[in-house]
Amino acid sequence: MNKKYPFKAAVETFGLNLGVWAFDRYVMNEDFAKITINTIRHNINYGFVWDNDQFSTNLFAHPYHGSLYFNTARSNGLSFWESAPYSLAGSLMWEFTAEREPAAINDLMATTLGGIALGEFTHRMSSLVLNDSKRGGERFLREFLGTLICPIRGLNRLINGDMWRVRHSYYKYHDYEKIPVKFSMGFGMRYLADDNHMFKGEYNPYINLKAVYGDPLDKEDNSPYDYFTANVSLGLSSNQPLINKINLLGRIWGTNVKESSEMNISFGIFQHFNYYDSEAVLHNSENIPYKISEAASVGPGMIYKLPRYNSMLGLQQSIYISAVLLGGSLSDYYNVIDRNYNMGSGYSLKNDTDIDFGRYGNFSLNVSLLNIFTWKGYENKDLNTTNPLYLNAQGDKGNVMLAIINPQINLNLNNNIKANIEASYFVRKSHYSYKEDVSYKTFETRLGLIYQF
Repeated sequence: MNKKYPFKAAVETFGLNLGVWAFDRYVMNEDFAKITINTIRHNINYGFVWDNDQFSTNLFAHPYHGSLYFNTARSNGLSFWESAPYSLAGSLMWEFTAEREPAAINDLMATTLGGIALGEFTHRMSSLVLNDSKRGGERFLREFLGTLICPIRGLNRLINGDMWRVRHSYYKYHDYEKIPVKFSMGFGMRYLADDNHMFKGEYNPYINLKAVYGDPLDKEDNSPYDYFTANVSLGLSSNQPLINKINLLGRIWGTNVKESSEMNISFGIFQHFNYYDSEAVLHNSENIPYKISEAASVGPGMIYKLPRYNSMLGLQQSIYISAVLLGGSLSDYYNVIDRNYNMGSGYSLKNDTDIDFGRYGNFSLNVSLLNIFTWKGYENKDLNTTNPLYLNAQGDKGNVMLAIINPQINLNLNNNIKANIEASYFVRKSHYSYKEDVSYKTFETRLGLIYQF
């Protein structure tokens, strides 16, 4: 059993915040980092607000920062549950003491819960490549990739000497026989439509990374994230965000409720992290296709699998419902500082269907429905006289219904390479309490190749 170093993890969490603050203050000379005892006292006395940072900062960068807090503990031998409070503590320290701006409640939720999701994901993915029995160039590449995936773990391996220590027993960090992993990398061309037009949009290349970690029907390995799925899409275009999509689903707890020759059913509690980002497709266009976030979300789910028919046809169905504690969606009206989206809470429903056709390939249909309610508006405030740092609004009061429909076909070209044909259809219906309602829809298509490892 690995030794646990909770105090060392706490020191690293403190040091991480101190290092980032020092960089912002003394290298970047940012005004928000010019803190004093009075600014800290003011933040503590004033309490939380909803801030106005841009979409990628609030709903990706903050969860990623939270994953670093989480992994100060995880890489020091602490368990999933023992590591979770470090994301909360690190976020609280930063919000109240490291900025002149008031503490943001949305940052606390995104950094803590989103940080736990991304933290456990990156910790386990780095375990897949680490192998202390290797030497030379292969060892360097493994350590480099492991550090790239999980920087805090790499830093700790550098500090304690594990990065170059050679072992001939207990040298692997993942047991592939106990917990199987399927990993694939795809690349190709994406067409992103402007305002739902078939021939009015943008083509750009993409890279897609997918992982299926563990077996959802395995009743022996039931620790948090012994089963998870991940889908990360990178857009290679100067006109669009580098990180286009992150879909992460991790099982916190699960149990098999039926096992038979006819059907296997598993029930569990799942954590969800979903992030979709885009910018205007055409120059001077006012249409941004989508900005969708499910940064802090958890709820029950059921997975059932039918046996193969004639050793060819296989079916797996997954159904999830979750409480969304923090979500976000593009706004048609709210535009304060760097924020053009609404935040809020609500619920989500998901249905994933995968049909395996054996040696020919597979078809999948993923459908997501989110309903996000923005409770705290700004209708009683004068935007011309109110300090935007203290506006304290989730956005335009109302609610938004978001649907994402994603069918895809993968055709086997050989044992490792597949041809991928995929589409995503986005539907948004925004109801505003004090402004005109807006409905919007658009789509994107993808054509590429997938390499299955």
